[in-house]
Amino acid sequence: MRRDTPPRETVIRRFLDQAGWGAARRQPMGADWSARRYERLTLNGATAILMDCRDEVAASQVPPFVQIAGLLRDCALSAPLILAGDEPQGLLLIEDFGGDDYARLLDSGEEPWQPLYEVATDVLVTLHQRFVPASAPDLSRYDVGLFRDQVMLFADAFAPVVRGRALPAGAWDELAEAWEGVLPTALSLPPTLLLRDYHPGNLMRLKGRAGVAACGLLDFQDGGIGPRAYDLVSLLEDARRDVPEELRQAMTLRYLAAFPDIDQGAFRASAAILGAVRHARILGRVAQLIQATTGAPQLSFLPRVWGQFTGAIRHPALSPIAHWVERHLPANLDADTIVRSF
Repeated sequence: MRRDTPPRETVIRRFLDQAGWGAARRQPMGADWSARRYERLTLNGATAILMDCRDEVAASQVPPFVQIAGLLRDCALSAPLILAGDEPQGLLLIEDFGGDDYARLLDSGEEPWQPLYEVATDVLVTLHQRFVPASAPDLSRYDVGLFRDQVMLFADAFAPVVRGRALPAGAWDELAEAWEGVLPTALSLPPTLLLRDYHPGNLMRLKGRAGVAACGLLDFQDGGIGPRAYDLVSLLEDARRDVPEELRQAMTLRYLAAFPDIDQGAFRASAAILGAVRHARILGRVAQLIQATTGAPQLSFLPRVWGQFTGAIRHPALSPIAHWVERHLPANLDADTIVRSF
């Protein structure tokens, strides 16, 4: 006879008891865009973070989180220590990095932007100098097929809404072929460890640590082996805030100065393509969330991300994507029109 699955709270309490944190005070911290939720635990003056991955998809990301955390620490970077784990149940107890995330510091005006972005850029320099892809042969590979599959959410969820009708026959395949044509250019440079969601909301200022170790890293469970420009683009072309152009250019040059052997034109072409991929995927994902959830707060991201996407596809390497947009999306599509569409 099949045994009933115990209630989630029972599973969590059992896990915390076994980890020695059963008597801790628990404070909810909210959730992200997935089925993950977090709590801060306090016990005898010590704190830790409970990561609770409540469905099979989120739970499947626990093993790569643990693996990538170890790889980052091997590079002398600050990923959280894993204090306890029950991977089959999707539960982790991890080191608490505190509350000074870059997003709060930037948005509150407490800190000048440039020093924070300099450290975040230097983290990528250190990672790309020290990480050896052969050391993690089982990590996901961000290749042409994977990027194409992710970016086509743009055609599935975003394009039909702003058009006000379905795409014409053949348009979906046409866009997929266009991406397949431009993506190899993005992958032309030597690969490295790609963290995927490298933005201020996932970066923490850690007191008492110096240099790149002063930047705590979170939310890297979707990482894998992929093109080195991706995370720098994620940092500098943020869906949540406008990063000044002079700061973006300064950080790009700061990164490139650490790798004099990299062809700068090839790097910038890769960055443009990967930026367009990321922006298009976000447009599709936000469109999904808005249609599934009344009043989804991510609606406010759409105008900025649309501007980032249209800016990226001006690069000559992305002309096939620009031509598709001209043919299949409304002319002069602007922020107000996009928001009204949803």
